[in-house]
Amino acid sequence: MRTAAATAAALLLLTACGGGGDSGGNKGGDEGKKQAPQGGASTPDPTRIPKVGDTLQSRIPANARQVVAVYGKGVNSADSTVVLYTKQGKSWERTRSWAAHNGKRGWTTSHHEGDKRSPVGVYTLSDAGGVLPDPGARLPYTASNSFAAPHSWPKSHWTDFNYVIAIDYNRVKGASPLDPTRPEGQSKGGSIWLHMDHGSGTSGCVSLSKSGMEYLLKNLDPKQHPVVVMGDRAHLAD
Repeated sequence: MRTAAATAAALLLLTACGGGGDSGGNKGGDEGKKQAPQGGASTPDPTRIPKVGDTLQSRIPANARQVVAVYGKGVNSADSTVVLYTKQGKSWERTRSWAAHNGKRGWTTSHHEGDKRSPVGVYTLSDAGGVLPDPGARLPYTASNSFAAPHSWPKSHWTDFNYVIAIDYNRVKGASPLDPTRPEGQSKGGSIWLHMDHGSGTSGCVSLSKSGMEYLLKNLDPKQHPVVVMGDRAHLAD
């Protein structure tokens, strides 16, 4: 018999990412790379996350030394690029990058349940988990079959939640990503995660390759106060 907790977790997953996606085509990315100055443009400031304007830049906590930047291709696009930046001294250094996907309908600054868009913003990264055993994560990791995607979903989605990092949007920090608590109310949505990619847009999460998830799990360190900065190009640059 399934426990009440497992049943609740399954219901939660049905409203989370991965349930039936539109095809997406971004196979590589160069967002976040330093660009050569053109037309007399100034050299990028190494103390700032590239292509992130004052609005979101100011929301990055002063103690954060790891930033996962999600550069969305466009406000209505499901294609994006994930770049990990690590702070060395006062400078941000580009560590790794991966092709990725976000919500199948793009991005929003006012996310709500079922809109199929990813929320623009800066969020802490506190907890992880998945169907697979802990690969050596530094973040607290909950391994459970309750993460498994329903087999009523397309087969390509069944491994979406083998690895998960919870994005701290409308959730309780320090709890399993499966925790259904929504501090801002159910209408604001939740279960916004980094998880494994199925090749197309999500229901609001950000997805990337298995190797990318393994790298993030092994390297995101709570002592470095990691955060995600995420959005489409226009909102990021604001």
